Amino acid sequence: MTMEKKTLLTDCPDAIGLISKITNICYKHQLNIVHNNEFVDNTNKQFFMRTELEGYFNDKTFLADLDHALPTGSHRRLVSSERKRIVIMVTKEAHCIGDILVKAYDGTLDVDIAAVVGNYDTLGKLTEKFDIPFHHVSHEGLTREEHEDKLLACINQYEPNYVVLAKYMRILTPEFVSAFPHQIINIHHSFLPAFIGAKPYLQAFERGVKIIGATAHFVTNDLDEGPIITQNVIPVDHNFSAKDMARSGRDVEKSVLSKALGLVVDDRVFVHGNRTIIL
Repeated sequence: MTMEKKTLLTDCPDAIGLISKITNICYKHQLNIVHNNEFVDNTNKQFFMRTELEGYFNDKTFLADLDHALPTGSHRRLVSSERKRIVIMVTKEAHCIGDILVKAYDGTLDVDIAAVVGNYDTLGKLTEKFDIPFHHVSHEGLTREEHEDKLLACINQYEPNYVVLAKYMRILTPEFVSAFPHQIINIHHSFLPAFIGAKPYLQAFERGVKIIGATAHFVTNDLDEGPIITQNVIPVDHNFSAKDMARSGRDVEKSVLSKALGLVVDDRVFVHGNRTIIL
C-alpha cells in the first residue's frame, strides 16, 4: 500500500468540539494533518473545515467514522490529490484562454487541460500550439438545444472535473448547466448590471467610470448571479480611452479567472447557498 495525500472537506452545522472530533478521527486512522483551516459562519451557524492529510487511507471506514461523529445535515468529501481535468469553452477572445494555457504549461496552474471547445474556430491554432485538442462545434444553423447536445457529446468524452468559460459568449440553458452542478466557472466584467449588451467598456468610458474589474463565479440558472469565487478592480481615470479601458479590463479578467480556477482545482472553495467560502 502506498502513502497517499488527500483533502478532507467538511461542511456542517456548527457545534461544540467539531475540530477535536475531526482531528481525533484523523489520529485514530493514523493520518497526518499537513495543513488545516476552518471557518464558522456565525450568522448561519455553519462550520467549514479543509484538512490536508497524508497516510494510508481506508476511505469507507474513515468517512463512516466521520458520519457517526458529525451533526445531522453534515457534508464531507475526501478528495484525491490527483490533478483536476478541465475543458475550456471559448468564442473568439484570446486573453483568458491564453493566460490559462501559459500558466498550465509552466506549472503555475496545476491542472490538466483535456480540450478546448469553441463555437468558432478562431482560437484553434493558439490551442494546438500547446498540444491540446481543439474542437470546433459551430452553433450556426442549429437551435440552442441542438448546439448544446453537440457540445455535451464533445465535452463528456473527456469526463472533466470542471468546465471553464473563458469568454464563451453564449448563454447556456438550464439543461446544460444541470449537467455540471457547481462545475462551470465563468468570467465577466463587473459592470453588470450597469452596462449590459455590446461594448461594455465603451459604455463605461462614456459614463466616466473610475474603476473597472471582473468577477469569476460558478454558473447557475440565474444569469451571472452564481456564487462568486473571486473579484478584483483597478482604478481608471479621464486619461483612459475606451481602448485603454478595454485593455485593462482584459488584464483583470484573465487574472481573476486564473486565480479562481486555481482555488477551485486546489479544493479550497466551498459552495453554501449562493455564497462561497474560500479556505
